[in-house]
Amino acid sequence: MPRILSIILLLISAILLQACGPYSFTGADINYSTTKTVQVNYFQNNAPIVEPGIARDFTQKLQELLLNQTSLDLVNNNGDLVYEGEITQYYIAPITATANSTAAQNRLTITVNVRFFNTKDPLKDFEQPFSFYYDYPGQTQLTGAKLDAAVEIIFERITQDIFNKSLANW
Repeated sequence: MPRILSIILLLISAILLQACGPYSFTGADINYSTTKTVQVNYFQNNAPIVEPGIARDFTQKLQELLLNQTSLDLVNNNGDLVYEGEITQYYIAPITATANSTAAQNRLTITVNVRFFNTKDPLKDFEQPFSFYYDYPGQTQLTGAKLDAAVEIIFERITQDIFNKSLANW
């Protein structure tokens, strides 16, 4: 009797595992038999306020995320997947005020417009803005390391949102 029970459990396990199919821990929905390369063009900073270096930083952050979460090779041209676009907004605005009419809290917002082209499946192409923000105390100056940390947090979120929209089938 225990032998029959173990055989039944083994058969059920085999059926369940076969039904699941391949799974990616990053959530990427990529057919690696046809899609081999990714191209990330330089994202120009076209925002009215230009913060030096963020265009380069964003481009590199998106490249790193794609290389870390996929098995695609990064190329400079003729990529199977192509990302391009521009930084369209970079601004700081007060979000709460004190009784003295000064800012109690400010928000740095960055918006990136992205055009994605999938040469293997053009139905997945899109153009969309992605935006995120970082809140900080109104009496704080967002410069140096504090600015770098804020931009890093914003870019981490935006690049993950771009990845999810373009490659994750969620």
